[in-house]
Formats: sequence, structure tokens, C-alpha cells
Amino acid sequence: MKASQRYTVILAAVSAADRVSIGDLSRELNVSEMTVRRDLDMLEREGALLRVHGGATRAGSGSYEPPFALRARTNTEAKTAIASAVAAAIRDGETVLLDGGSTGVAVAEALVGRELTVCTLNLRAATILAVAPGIRLIVPGGVVRPGELSFVGPPVMRTLEDHRFDSFVLTVSGISAQAGLTEWNLDDTAVKRAGLQAAGRCLVACDATKFGRVAFGRICPIDQVDLIVTDKSLSRDERTAMASAHGILRIA
Repeated sequence: MKASQRYTVILAAVSAADRVSIGDLSRELNVSEMTVRRDLDMLEREGALLRVHGGATRAGSGSYEPPFALRARTNTEAKTAIASAVAAAIRDGETVLLDGGSTGVAVAEALVGRELTVCTLNLRAATILAVAPGIRLIVPGGVVRPGELSFVGPPVMRTLEDHRFDSFVLTVSGISAQAGLTEWNLDDTAVKRAGLQAAGRCLVACDATKFGRVAFGRICPIDQVDLIVTDKSLSRDERTAMASAHGILRIA
């Protein structure tokens, strides 16, 4: 099992049980306890959990935003599949507003080689697209959030008000049939709301771990998006809930 897969299993276990032991994780992951200790130490350095004697416990509450460095290491295969499916839904020649986050960066990589105009809301994605032939890149400006490297603030809002995009690729921290689409940071939430108003259609790109979660800032209800792209690990219950609430769900 890859390290990124182990991190995903460990974080899911901590979230479900509040506290987990090194021995239990070692058996579940089929790796040595030394490997588990190294994984737990790394996840604690990233702020994802707290090490306690013999195991680990949760690091924060529902208002906790996992660090980008950690998110970039987890569910990588799912994010790559999602990014490919989202890129396939975008036609050459479109104007695209691209969100940030680890899934947004994966979408940026999937768009390399295409003929598009892309305005990205994240500095990491901008770095990828700046050297991509065929991409006309727009950077909105504004304040760059440390760690996340997303653009926030009034200059971003003015850029979005002055343009009309064919598609908005939106990433989220939580998605729920009842609560809708949510985000951890309120500055990012405001930019995402403005992005919805600036685009003809909205494509939501999020891995299965985001379903059923509710973060602090509400972006919009489910019925305001045109397509939700996720991965095959999405549970049957969540698929049913999404189908009842919205109906436009694509499994990558």
C-alpha cells in the first residue's frame, strides 16, 4: 500500500473512532508498527492529528482545514481520475475559471496541452498552466493565502465581476444533499460564490471523502451546480442521496 493510501486510511480511522492505536492500525494496514509510527509522526507535523501514547487522536473540530501539503498526499489516484473526467467535459476553446485546492491542481495538470483560456484562483495551478502551450492564462491578483496559495480579496472579486466564463471548475471541502457545498475558509467561500455568478455552468470536482461532510462556510445548494464528478469509492448511500437531490453525478 502506498503512503498516500495509508494516510487516507489512518485519517478515516481517527475521524471515525476519535482515537486509534498503533497496533490496530498496523493490523489494518498490514505494515509494521514502525511504519505506522512514521506515518503518524508525519501526519502530526502536517497538523492532521495529535500523537498520544500508543496511538493518535483527532487534531480539530469541524472548523479545521487540513493543510494543503497533507491533502496533496491523500487520495491522489482518485483526484487524478476526477481531473481527467473534468478535463474531458471541457471543450477546446472554452473560457474556464479554475478553483484551487489539491483537486484543482490535478485538473490544471490534466488541462496541459489543451487550447483554452483559463483564469485560475490558485498560484500552484497558475505555475503549472503558465508554461503550458495552448493555454491563455489569466491570474486575478489579490492576496495569496499562506499555505493554500489561493487568491482572495477585492481584486479577485473585481476580476470575476468583469468576466464571463463558460465553465467554473469548483472544488469543495464538503458536499451534502442537505447542507449543499461548503468550504473551510470564509475568504475562499466568498470567492467561490462569486465564481458561480461569473460562469455559465459549474463542474464540481471532489473525491468521495468530501461527501457527507459539512464545513464552516456555505457556498451554495446542490441544485446550483451542473455536474458533480467524483471517484468510484463513493458509497451507495451517498450516490442515492445525490441522485435524489440533484441527479447529475459522474463517477470517474
